[in-house]
Amino acid sequence: MAQKSPERNSDRFISAYNRIDQEMKEIAGAKEHHSFFRLIDMAKKKSAVIRRYEADLREYGDLRNAIVHHRTSVEYVIAEPHDDVVEKMEEIEQALLHPNSVGEIFQRNVLTFQLGDSLSYALKIIREKKFNQFPVYLGSEFKGLITPVGITAFLASNIKEDTISLRKTTLADILVHENKRDNHRFVRSNTSAYVAEEIFKSELSRGHRLEALLITEDGASASELIGIVTPFDILKLN
Repeated sequence: MAQKSPERNSDRFISAYNRIDQEMKEIAGAKEHHSFFRLIDMAKKKSAVIRRYEADLREYGDLRNAIVHHRTSVEYVIAEPHDDVVEKMEEIEQALLHPNSVGEIFQRNVLTFQLGDSLSYALKIIREKKFNQFPVYLGSEFKGLITPVGITAFLASNIKEDTISLRKTTLADILVHENKRDNHRFVRSNTSAYVAEEIFKSELSRGHRLEALLITEDGASASELIGIVTPFDILKLN
């Protein structure tokens, strides 16, 4: 029995290209034929994945045209894409068709605090758990996010005091300094990881640093907290 020939890189590349082309039509709501490059322009308005990979898609669109338009037969192609090019194209396809959500990647049990908890307790957790973000509640009501920046601001504002009692200082005292910073956003659990990355970058481009995205099922602060995304988390994804 004759062995089946292995699939060529050009075939894998064109297959991924065609599926991406079709998905961009769906995203853009295109009812008529548009070029691949026009679909990129249309779809990137709605898709963080397209925005993320726009430069790659344009480059690979040129490569696809060179492969297809210069064929002299079904069997002959002018060039076989390198393995890394094919793998990148298939990566984009997977990201577009099956984007990972922040809930899938970052859902975990979140350690929360109460307004009346002491600063000494929070510092103990920082030392033991290496946590830098502390969601603070009054009962079940979210009140704010405490970070080392807020703790430092509190200490700086009390610099004239000879001593500061870490046990008597509560997280309510620290939160006064954090709530001036608008340091977090709530997001839905089904929010794409690429959208999460854009939220951090968008705020930073305006000179505003977010310390965390807080994940709840519906994106509401009153709902149960099921995960946290930090800028460092996003860096590890890239």
